[in-house]
Amino acid sequence: MGDHRRPRWVDALSQPLCRADAIAEGRARGFVLGSGAQRQFVFVVKTNGILRGYLNSCPHAGTPLEMVADDFFDREGRYLLCHTHGALFRPEDGVCVAGPCVGARLKPVPIQVTDGAAWLAGDRA
Repeated sequence: MGDHRRPRWVDALSQPLCRADAIAEGRARGFVLGSGAQRQFVFVVKTNGILRGYLNSCPHAGTPLEMVADDFFDREGRYLLCHTHGALFRPEDGVCVAGPCVGARLKPVPIQVTDGAAWLAGDRA
């Protein structure tokens, strides 16, 4: 399927991201999918027992949220934090609640859990 409208990370659907239990409650983990010009950065966060995925790109500046691998939360562990300029995002829906992009949101990446593994949701090959 050479549909140019497909998200670039779709080719990663044939492999799991990680075991679902590898991400602890209130934590997040980043992943690099693809290579070269097709490379995408995503992260998966677990809140209230649910895994949610987002592109690892702040809607304000386009920079990754974390500066240290897998360090996505603020000090209190309540909000996702863009370490570049301090924007705070609700982990449940990716909406910015403080900082220069209030009201903007992180771009969601669909996640599903199958056989104990977290996958990008969609049609797997």
